[in-house]
Parts: sequence; C-alpha cells; structure tokens
Amino acid sequence: MTDINTTTDLPAPEKRFRILQAAKWYSPEVGGIETVALAITAAVKDKAEMKILVCSGKKDKKEEYTPEGVYIYRARTPFCFFSMPVSFDYIRAFRKMSADVDLIQLHAPFPLSDLALFLRKRKRKIKKVIWWHSDVVKQKKLMFFYAPLLKWMLKKVDKIYVASQSIAEQSRYLGKYQDKIEIIPFGISSADYNKVKTAPVLTQKLSKKDRVKILFVGRLVYYKGVDVLLEALYKTQNTELFIIGGGELEGQLKKRAAELKISDRVHFMGKIGKKKLLNSFSDCDIFVLPSVSRAECFGLVQLEAMVYGKPVINTKLPTAVPEVSVDGETGITVEPGNADELANAIQKLTDDKELREQYGKAARQRCEECYSLDKMQEKLYNSYLSVLGLEDSQAEN
Repeated sequence: MTDINTTTDLPAPEKRFRILQAAKWYSPEVGGIETVALAITAAVKDKAEMKILVCSGKKDKKEEYTPEGVYIYRARTPFCFFSMPVSFDYIRAFRKMSADVDLIQLHAPFPLSDLALFLRKRKRKIKKVIWWHSDVVKQKKLMFFYAPLLKWMLKKVDKIYVASQSIAEQSRYLGKYQDKIEIIPFGISSADYNKVKTAPVLTQKLSKKDRVKILFVGRLVYYKGVDVLLEALYKTQNTELFIIGGGELEGQLKKRAAELKISDRVHFMGKIGKKKLLNSFSDCDIFVLPSVSRAECFGLVQLEAMVYGKPVINTKLPTAVPEVSVDGETGITVEPGNADELANAIQKLTDDKELREQYGKAARQRCEECYSLDKMQEKLYNSYLSVLGLEDSQAEN
C-alpha cells in the first residue's frame, strides 16, 4: 500500500507559502462549491504550493495531479451518512497533509473536514480559513450532533469568507464572528466561457423546433425546487425544459412529469461533461433557478447563464440569489414555491423575444462588471497574505 505523498520539493522563491485545501468533492464533480474550489486553486497555484484533499466517492483512494501540477488526494469513502461522506482515510490524510503547511482552507458546511481539523495533532500553529457556503438547513437531527463541532471550528479559524453580506446576515451561526468575516463575491472568467466552441446541444433534442428552451442546472434535491418548476411548466405553452444534474429526487420528478403529461416537453439529461454543460448554457433561451430554501445561498449557475447573455428567472430568497440576477434588469424574480408566479414569468419571457434579449444583454454586462474571476482571486490571495502576515513582503516584491 502506497502512502500519502506529503513531501514535495521546497517551494520556489516566488511561491511564498504552502496551503492545504480540504473539501468534500473536487473537479470533475460539478457544483457551486466545486467551482469555488477550482477558483481558489487557480488563485494561488502560481504563487503558493497547494495540496488538495477531497473524498473519492468510492471505496478506493486515488492520488493524482491537476494539469497545473497541483497534488490531489481523493480519500477512500466507504459510505455516506445524512449525505455526508464517512471516511477514516480522509481524517488520516488530513493529519499528514496538514503537517507541513502554513494555511488550511476549509469549506462549510462539511462536518468531516471540521472533525479532521479537531483531531489533527497540534505540533505547531497553522492559520486556518473557511469559505462559508451556507448553513445546514434541513438536517436538524444532524445539527444536534454537529453544532458543537461547528461552533468550535468557527472559533478556531482566522478568517471566514462569504460571497455576499446577505449570507453573513442571514446565517444562524456567523452572528458573533463578524470581525472574522470578509466578503469576496464569486467570480467567473468570461473569456474562458466564451472560448468554448458552441454547439446546439439543446436544440437538437427539441420535440418541436419552435419551442423556447428552458434550462435548469443543479442537483435534484429538495431545496432546488424542480418540483415547482415542473408544475409551472405544465401551465406554460411553447416551452421545453432541459434538466441537467442528478440526485435523490430524479425518479420522483420523472414520475411527476409523466403524471402531468409533459414528459415530451421535459428532458432529463443527467450529469454531463463540462463542454456539453457550457454548450447547454449557450444554447438555452431562459435559465431558471427555482430554489425554495435558503440552503441556496448564491446560485453560481446564474452567472454561468448570464455570461452567455441569458435572462434568469430566480426566487426571492433571503440570500444572495436575487442579488446576482436583478428583477426587472437581468431577469425576473418570483416568490419561492409559487408555481403560478413562476409560470407567468416563464410565459412572459417565452412570448417576448425582445425582452429576453434586453435582459440577456444586461445580464452579460452585470456578470462582467460585478462578478469577475480575476477580482475574486486577487482579493482572496491578498487576504491569504494578510492572514499570514505577509503584506510587507508583498510590497517589497
């Protein structure tokens, strides 16, 4: 059995610190947290030495390097409990991989990494930061056991990153840690998205070629509101819905589409590759994020649609979701869980091509001006320097 590769050559002079990024999953897994983890890697890979620890999703471990040369250890994961991976290998790997780093980057909520931090041998003090994606909303039984560990972790970290002030304000756990919070909006690279060659992947699947293409991208879980989206689609005309993603509710949703007799207008595409996913964003007419719970804190997929100039229909959640795409400017915002209101918004944009184009143009502009990947990465890297007390040496360079 090979051991974990925890030793690498000393950082080159320009690589000024070592960092361990510990998360639940990593690319090629697709999701908001995974996208942020990728952005963090890109932000520091040329300036710091990074190692990444995630779960494999399988019973076997895997060691590999990204195309940029960043080491990834995917810990063996025998099973999940309350949707949380259970992996003793992860805890063991965390202890070894964190032994020689200067900074640990965590993601929340993820109880396994918090537990690994708690069990780590404290031979020396290491700076710790966490990206707070959302509260745990649904699994109250789990929180009975997890809350003490979560509160301990929040006390120990040196910095808490959130993508929006509203996320910090609405959280049930961050109130007393305002002095640690730093707002870093998510960002994406317009150039990276637009350099992908487009293909009509949705158009090719249309049952009737004149129908307007509605796109949803995300996990098929309760808070995404796809059940509400199906009810809304039933009440619209000249529309077809494309659902990208998998999850525990997939079977129920397919059954409901059949009961509503709209199966010919709903395409369950499952999990697809990155290129095909970007082609889908580019080829849709309207993007819909029908989330019904504050578990949806930001909705990064909105930006992926906006960068292609697509109007967005989102929901009025007490999170950053309606801040990303603005009602009456880049799309339409409706009350969460209201199928009638959602149907009216879909039909309004379906019937008005000029309005779709108007909102889409504004969406692309807002994405480029407010959610730049370069700005996100620069702000994060400078924050790392601040946490590590390296601002002075940065000025010298």
